[in-house]
Amino acid sequence: MKVRIEPKPLHESLPGGAPGAIVTVEPIVAGTVTWPRTMMERPGGRFETLKLLRALLSGKPAATVPCPAFVIRHPSAGAILVDTGLHPSIATDGGENFGGLATRFGHPELEAGKDVPAQLRDRGLDPGEIPVVVMTHMHIDHTSAISEFPNSTFVVSETEWEAAATGPRPLLNGYRRPHYDYAFDYRTVDFDRSGIDSYATFGRTFDLFGDGSIRLAYTPGHSAGHMSVIARLAKRDFVIGGDATYMRAQLDGDAPLAPRPFDAHNYRRSLQELRLFRREFPDAIVTPGHDPEFYAALNARYE
Repeated sequence: MKVRIEPKPLHESLPGGAPGAIVTVEPIVAGTVTWPRTMMERPGGRFETLKLLRALLSGKPAATVPCPAFVIRHPSAGAILVDTGLHPSIATDGGENFGGLATRFGHPELEAGKDVPAQLRDRGLDPGEIPVVVMTHMHIDHTSAISEFPNSTFVVSETEWEAAATGPRPLLNGYRRPHYDYAFDYRTVDFDRSGIDSYATFGRTFDLFGDGSIRLAYTPGHSAGHMSVIARLAKRDFVIGGDATYMRAQLDGDAPLAPRPFDAHNYRRSLQELRLFRREFPDAIVTPGHDPEFYAALNARYE
C-alpha cells in the first residue's frame, strides 16, 4: 500500500526568519527500543550475514537505546521540532502503533507522560501550535508520533519521501506507512536542484528560514534521503546527526560501522562530512542517533 498523500515541493525558505537569528536546542528522549547491538555495529568476520540473522532472531546481545527528538526555539519562527519520538500509546501497548513484527523485534517502550507532546507541554509549548516538524528520515522509530502534530508543516527530503511513501518493501527498509498516511502538510526538499548551498564540510544544505539559523544537511546513506540538522547557537553549532551515525564511537572512528545501510557509499560519505565538521569545529555538538551514554550526559538546553 502506497501513501495516498501528495507532498508539496519546498523550493524557497519558509517564512519567519530573522537576520542574524540564533536559536536554542532542547534534546528530548521519548522512549527506547531494544534490538541486538550487532544491528548497529557490524560483527565483521566470516559469515557476517548469518551472524546478523542469528542476532535478530535471538535478540542478543541486546542493546536498549533512546529514541530522541529535539526542540529548536527560533526567536521569530517559533518552536521547531526535529523527529517525533515514540507515540503516547506505546506506554500501554506498542503493537497498534509499531505493528506486531516491529514490536517483536524492536521492543518499543515508553514511560507514561514522557512522549514528545507531553514533554512539550511541560516546556510550556502546545503541540498543536508547533509550526514545523523536520524529519531527519522516516524510519519507524522517528515517525511513530507524527499523528500527534496535525497542524504542523512536516519537512523531509524528497528522496526520503519517495522511498518511504512509494518505495518497495517498506517494512524491510524501516518504514511503517500508517504513521504518516495522513492529510497533513508535507513539504519535500530536493537537494539536486539549484539554490542548494554547501556549508562548512557539508556539500548540500538547505536554509530552512533563509537566515542561516537552521540548515538541513543532506546526509543520505543510512536511509535513501536522510538529513541532518544544523542549528546556530550563540557561539557554536549544534548538529543533529540523526542516524547518520548510531553511536558516538562510530563518529570517533572507534567502533565498527552499522551493517547494511541503505547505501553503503553514501553512508560512509555522509559520516565523513560529520567527522570533518567536528574536526574543523571541535566546540560544536554533533549528536549520534541512539547512543545511551551520549544522551544521558546531554544538557537540558543549549544556547
